Amino acid sequence: MIKVKQLAHVCIFANDLEETRRFYRDVLGMKIQFNFLRDGAVSGFYLNCGGRSHVEVFQKDGACFSETDQINHFCLEVENIDAAIAHITSMDVDVTAKKLACDDTYQAWLRDPNGVKIELFEYTGKSAQFTGGDRVADW
Repeated sequence: MIKVKQLAHVCIFANDLEETRRFYRDVLGMKIQFNFLRDGAVSGFYLNCGGRSHVEVFQKDGACFSETDQINHFCLEVENIDAAIAHITSMDVDVTAKKLACDDTYQAWLRDPNGVKIELFEYTGKSAQFTGGDRVADW
């Protein structure tokens, strides 16, 4: 039997690698863990999401996010969603208002420069992820 420990990484493609690097580093405050090199040039990089989780980014000309792709979005747990929203807004990036979702977790949404949807999460003491129990999806 396999025992999954945690999500290792999510991979995204970028039209503009440096614009994407700036967004994840400066807007979301994620540390660049390492770069991928191909023929002496940076072709991608790994972003640290805390613990052993990462976002992997590769240059791919013509890449674009579509609502019909298999992966709809990825979610980042943040320490303080209000502070995160304030910072993101100060960087002139659109982000939704905080909402208490049906799972009793606060969430907000934004997109990276490539259109990839990113959900921000702040857990509460009542979050279904910890308390269990079915929840009625309200979207």
